[in-house]
Amino acid sequence: MARKITCALLGPRIYEHVSKLAWQRWLKHQTMLINEYRLTPIEPKARKFLEDEMQKFFFGEGSERPPDFKPQQ
Repeated sequence: MARKITCALLGPRIYEHVSKLAWQRWLKHQTMLINEYRLTPIEPKARKFLEDEMQKFFFGEGSERPPDFKPQQ
């Protein structure tokens, strides 16, 4: 399945510098963020939050898990 990047500013940078494996890891992390924070991706504030987290995940200090997150066993 091809990667789909919808962020206009990060899109080209991600496409050029992020591996398919890293992208798949981001998608899992993003899903966890959406679920744990109960985000609605259509809302501008949620999209901005996810974009900032994506920037940190790929090019910054890393995106953190929510403080109360407990992985399923």
